[in-house]
Amino acid sequence: MYEELDRYALRLIEQSTPERTAWNIEKARQGKPTDWNYIDGCMITALLQLHELTGDARYFDFCKGFIDAFVGEDGSIRTFRPEKQTLDDINEGRVLFTLYEKTSEAKYKKAAENLHGALCAQPRTYEGSWWHKAIYPNQVWLDGIYMAQPFAALYQKTFGDGDYSDILRQVGTVRARMRDPATGLYYHGYDASRKAFWCDPETGLSRSFWLRAIGWFSVALADLQEILPAGEGREKLADIFARLMADIAPYADPETGMYYQVVDQGSREGNYLESSGSAMVAYAMLKGARLGVLPARYAALGRKTFDGIVRRCMTLSGDELSLEGICLVAGLGPEDNRRRDGTFEYYISEPVVRSDAKGVAPFLLCYTEVKRLRA
Repeated sequence: MYEELDRYALRLIEQSTPERTAWNIEKARQGKPTDWNYIDGCMITALLQLHELTGDARYFDFCKGFIDAFVGEDGSIRTFRPEKQTLDDINEGRVLFTLYEKTSEAKYKKAAENLHGALCAQPRTYEGSWWHKAIYPNQVWLDGIYMAQPFAALYQKTFGDGDYSDILRQVGTVRARMRDPATGLYYHGYDASRKAFWCDPETGLSRSFWLRAIGWFSVALADLQEILPAGEGREKLADIFARLMADIAPYADPETGMYYQVVDQGSREGNYLESSGSAMVAYAMLKGARLGVLPARYAALGRKTFDGIVRRCMTLSGDELSLEGICLVAGLGPEDNRRRDGTFEYYISEPVVRSDAKGVAPFLLCYTEVKRLRA
């Protein structure tokens, strides 16, 4: 099956254009054209990793062409709306640093500066953490750490003054506020104002441990280990990262190595082994072991999860592969959407789809770590 995965990735880009991709199922369902968004950003990140590993120019050429369809010579980003103040829209910007490094084209630096300016204007909680979105006032979501902090770190490393203190403070706040001491798992969201309908009025925390939220956080911590320079700050994040991996590992399904949609609820009726979050945790374990942040045994754990996803969720029809078991989307609120209340029943009610980029991109990222392991 591994050999098929390379062809799978290439077929995806052959079937995609900047106007409509083969992987953004959410956009397709809405009948909307492609815009600047985190879903495609995750996919382009994975494809650039495949280019780095394989040297196949088709990956790089597609990624550059895709981003060039949005980034103007002046650094403006088509469809990016800074007034929305959403961390999700920062994520795609992390690929700008690779494109600038490879081409030296000034527009990529200008675009990164525009996104950095948007981050500087992002509202913050009283503790100094960025709001997840303007429509979610005072709320910190685990997803947002992945959406914004690696970009912020890359900006400091590439164009800034190397001050990572704000990143460290925000991750530290997540550790202090959102980790459950009994399980070591992290809640999906935290409202610093304690006003959201979904939060505990005393702690501000949501009610459940959603796998993909923990997955995004895990990937962010792994990626930050590669971005930040050696020193006390990186070591602090390494401790948070290693503790999370140790705490989530016991929740893996013994047979497949995969993890459940609501992590701590196991085989409770309605719960299921979810592929996108499982791929994220596996990627983090594999990368952490490769970087020497995690003990070597985590490489085997990550590889078991990846292989479990392949066996359980990859299907072959003719010469077409598809990835099953992906939660399409989940969130908390806003006020006019009280169905998204953070309960177990809510998380298992969201659609489960195949071949959406929120699963495909982490799966391919995980595959790049498996390729490095096998090299």
